[in-house]
Amino acid sequence: MRPAFYAMRPGRARDWWTILHPPYTAWHLAYVAIGACLAPHVDGVRLTGTLLAFFCAVGVSAHALDEVHGHPLHTSIPDTALWIVAGVGLVAAVGLGVVGLSRIGPWLLIFIVVGATLLVVYNLEWFGGRLHTDVMFAAAWGSFPVLTSYFAQAERIGGVAVVAAVGAFFLSWAQRSLSARARELRRRVIHVDGTMTYVDGSVSALDVAALLRPLEVALHAFAWGVVALAVALTLFRFSL
Repeated sequence: MRPAFYAMRPGRARDWWTILHPPYTAWHLAYVAIGACLAPHVDGVRLTGTLLAFFCAVGVSAHALDEVHGHPLHTSIPDTALWIVAGVGLVAAVGLGVVGLSRIGPWLLIFIVVGATLLVVYNLEWFGGRLHTDVMFAAAWGSFPVLTSYFAQAERIGGVAVVAAVGAFFLSWAQRSLSARARELRRRVIHVDGTMTYVDGSVSALDVAALLRPLEVALHAFAWGVVALAVALTLFRFSL
């Protein structure tokens, strides 16, 4: 069984695509677009820069660091290459933030420092992994992108951004809960043996596929639903 529903057949180029976790990267970049589109005014250059920074940080650096820990996606990418890519992604993300300081102001530096710290602490599982939790994931990859992108546009944090960040937190918490169980079934479970008996007396078999299906249907729906919402908001704001 593939280690993730989006994992491609092993191969050098395909391995690099797999570690991007495409549906999840798109999902979290959608939070960036949503946060920006909730601001009073939307600047396309700032939105593009914020999207690129989060792609480098989350899509590239964080996911490369994930693969360093035991190669859970079963790629053949050497650890040295993963470390280099993770470092380049983080430097690029921070560099884009530094460039933004001249347009947005010095308060952006707080978001740059917090973002880089969250990425390193969470993905390298510092402090014995005590911060590598569902709550930290939801805050770092859900709430933080919304707040950062809103600030990059408005140069302040408004109440609507806080409410949206809470929504992104709970959506990301749900993602983490579903994906953790799905990963366990795909990567650690060899066999499931059981049945479900219904009130009408009918019986259906329980196996890995039956347990996995609703989890991954929900993950697909969440991912593309949030992305569609972000695209709709972006189209709406730029059509005004």
